Amino acid sequence: MAKKKCPDCETCLPAWLAAFGDLMSLLLCFFVLLLSMSSMDAKKISEAIGSLSGAMSVLEGGIKTEVSKQRIQESTPIESQDETSNTVNKASQAIIDANEMMDKGHGPAISIEEAQEGFVIELPAALLFKPGSATIENEDALLFLKRIALIIEELPNEMRVSVQGHTDNGQPGAKSPFKDNWELSSGRAISVLQELLLDGVDPKRISASGFAEFSPKATNVTKSGREKNRRVELHFFGAKPEHEAKAKQSILDQAVVK
Repeated sequence: MAKKKCPDCETCLPAWLAAFGDLMSLLLCFFVLLLSMSSMDAKKISEAIGSLSGAMSVLEGGIKTEVSKQRIQESTPIESQDETSNTVNKASQAIIDANEMMDKGHGPAISIEEAQEGFVIELPAALLFKPGSATIENEDALLFLKRIALIIEELPNEMRVSVQGHTDNGQPGAKSPFKDNWELSSGRAISVLQELLLDGVDPKRISASGFAEFSPKATNVTKSGREKNRRVELHFFGAKPEHEAKAKQSILDQAVVK
């Protein structure tokens, strides 16, 4: 005799649904464990989501469903390299090559460092000049300056170059054509400037000045300190905006009026 169904009992769920629910619970626990053991990087996650969204053409406000090459390119940020940064890299490579050619491991070498408005290339005087002289006689140094001249041409037009000569606190000497360090530092800066002009640098973009021994980089007590102080620096910087020049001019005008 068949068993009668109780009218008060609800219809039971299918048997396979219980196994499916257990499987989903196990998968949930598995992914929770993976998440707990992983280290989260917000930046990498956002980049991955952006790349995936672009590849699937699921972009904010988009209406296309097919994969579009243009949309993928738009969704992937393209890193733009600054022109000045590329120039600094070229200058750094030129400095490495020059130091290897001149083989000056026992003394000061050409160096480059960042500055507030650009960068500075430092040329030790021993690589360019003889003591008390402002004549460039090192052929490798002349080749390096030619390479720097080519690099200057690649810089933006608003970039300027200031050639600055420095000495230690010792006097030029009796055989030197310069009577003091002011003339010596200025003469060396002008020699470097003239060489850059011969190599094609625009005269409007370059200037020269001498600081004698009054802007030392190291102590003059030691020999190595004096070697560091005898140098020529190439300062690369951006031209000041026109509104700043006008502001300074207006201040001077006001002072004259008063």
